[in-house]
Amino acid sequence: MTRLFVLVATLLAFALPATASPKVRVLYLDQSVGFVHAPVTPPKASNGPTLSEIAMAEIGARSGAFSVRSTRDASMITPETLKDIDVLVFYTTGALPIAPATWAAVQDWIKSGKGGFVGLHSATDTGWTYDGPGETYTAFINGKFAGHPWTQGTPITIRALGDAREPVNQAWPRRFAYAEEIYQYADYDPARVRVLQALDFGDMALKRPWFVPVTWTRQIGKGRLFYTNLGHTPATWSDARYRQQIVDAVRWTAGQLPGGAKPNPDEQALWALRSLLTYGGRPSAEIERRAARLAKADPAWLRDAAARTAALRALWPIKPDSDRAPFDAAYSALLAEVLAKSEG
Repeated sequence: MTRLFVLVATLLAFALPATASPKVRVLYLDQSVGFVHAPVTPPKASNGPTLSEIAMAEIGARSGAFSVRSTRDASMITPETLKDIDVLVFYTTGALPIAPATWAAVQDWIKSGKGGFVGLHSATDTGWTYDGPGETYTAFINGKFAGHPWTQGTPITIRALGDAREPVNQAWPRRFAYAEEIYQYADYDPARVRVLQALDFGDMALKRPWFVPVTWTRQIGKGRLFYTNLGHTPATWSDARYRQQIVDAVRWTAGQLPGGAKPNPDEQALWALRSLLTYGGRPSAEIERRAARLAKADPAWLRDAAARTAALRALWPIKPDSDRAPFDAAYSALLAEVLAKSEG
């Protein structure tokens, strides 16, 4: 009997992890200096917790992965506060009241590997004047809100990029239909981030001839940054897949999950040219053939062509009576070049 007990205990010791990962300490900021989204709107009858604050507490408790403190006051983030947390999570808008010394400290905290950063939805609709050491917030997160043609409830298709084993992309299928508000960005540099999800215009009614990233990661020194544009609607916050991605993002930025954030600008560039071809109404089979040829093109040309698709956004005729000529001319010239480059 004693031998049996020892055998069972030994087998259990091998079956169970030697040590569980420590619970990540999260500070969740959902302050809105600009537009106030539904998930971060306090109840009208009180100043009680917002939907996302309740959700973050539930996600942390049910997963056992993290504990969370929530605040709607960015001035609560100080160099001293950073000593007691592992990950900052932002669902914010506007010019946050973050002192220059604090923002410099946040960047040092992340670069040193002591902390991580997770940005949700409108974290890219956030920014303030900063001329201290390091980067501005916009450069840090690598993008600034530049409109959302895909408004709340718009049917979209999201496609995974990167490796199928990306730890912060496991909660979602490689390709899936959804309904969300999706941003496009200014001041976005594809060479600085690893994009994990993007819009796939193949099945979408509302197309654009440029690349629209949805989720990306970034390595900052020894620290990690994760951003996803998802999270505009309360329905998304109820989605088990979104909740799991938050768990994975918190753990990944805290260094508890493997996986790097090596930028994938060439993959992004190829998807930018796919978007250009899709906007032009090319059949999917033709797009696949041309994409296979473009994948073998000179990387420098590929990136330059993708940059020119991004430049089309500034020429887009926003209003019905806007002059379409500049956009049409630039689009037609670029499309002709891409078609010629991808001929068999």
